[in-house]
Amino acid sequence: MGPFAHIEVLARDNGVATIELNRPDKRNAFNSAMIGELHSVFTKLAGDKSVRFVIIRGAGKSFSAGADLDWMKAAASYTQAENEADARALAEMLRALYEMPQPTLALVHGAAMGGGAGLVAACDLGVAMADTKFKFSEVRLGLTPATISPFVIEAIGARWAKALFVTAEGFDAPYAEKMGLIQYTVTSEDDLMMMADYLRDLVLGAAPEAVADAKQLVHDVAGQPIDQALGEETARRIAARRASDEGREGLSAFLEKRKPGWAD
Repeated sequence: MGPFAHIEVLARDNGVATIELNRPDKRNAFNSAMIGELHSVFTKLAGDKSVRFVIIRGAGKSFSAGADLDWMKAAASYTQAENEADARALAEMLRALYEMPQPTLALVHGAAMGGGAGLVAACDLGVAMADTKFKFSEVRLGLTPATISPFVIEAIGARWAKALFVTAEGFDAPYAEKMGLIQYTVTSEDDLMMMADYLRDLVLGAAPEAVADAKQLVHDVAGQPIDQALGEETARRIAARRASDEGREGLSAFLEKRKPGWAD
């Protein structure tokens, strides 16, 4: 896969694909080329059934500082149509990440600013070093975090998002964990990788198609009224899972006291 100028993709035989943001001299800030490369990779990995877990990390001192300053300067001279197309590319990249059937994990260190924090929000799982700096700083530049807002609001809720969007207050990983932007805070790089391995093992021990269905279940059920129609839909889904090859294999493995085929 590739070659790429701004990211590196490390695919491993055990079903894990690691994507490294690779602009360390720019603190892995986004530009249009990086956004395009990420979109391409997310789309390709989503269709690769050999990939069961996707990790995103940053090279160098930071996860991602958000938008590249040169890119922002260029956008200042764009027409309205050009600006909309440019912003749409970021929104589509984040949605491609959000919609991947595989579980996705952000390993965060240094800083995750603006769009970098949005990338974290679009992942299913987040682990960050305790001293990581987060900030949605767009209003200080006369902008708003519009394209990342759907993912951030889903991750942390409307009230937290409003507070952080309008104040541009910086916060650290324990605060990010408190509000739900990440799930785990660690204190060393060794612990960061140990947590990644722990989550990888959990995911690889689960049935891959069931995992994809579980992700879609959350997307479809969140915000829906708990009524008869939702009850019938969820009953239909679990019945389909029970009748699936994975469901039958999982039950057989449990009764026979052995590992299921996907965990070998």
